[in-house]
Amino acid sequence: MKRLAFLTVIIIGILLLWAESDLPRFGDPDTPSRTYVAGEYLERSLEDTGTENVVTAILAGYRGFDTLGELTVVFTGFVAVTLLIRRGGRL
Repeated sequence: MKRLAFLTVIIIGILLLWAESDLPRFGDPDTPSRTYVAGEYLERSLEDTGTENVVTAILAGYRGFDTLGELTVVFTGFVAVTLLIRRGGRL
């Protein structure tokens, strides 16, 4: 059983290293996010969302549902930890 777990970890590690080699280099100005998306956000954020702050426009306007999902996960974790602390850490 330990050999199977070790083999699984090795295979997943190799797959992750292989997938990492396909990522763009750090700081590369020719990445798709900088080439296509960033310019659109900077140019159209005011007219699309009505907010002058580009960061707020992206988080609340363009990625609202994604941000709501992340907040839900963080809030659920907070409630779970609070309930565990109130019970004295007993499961």
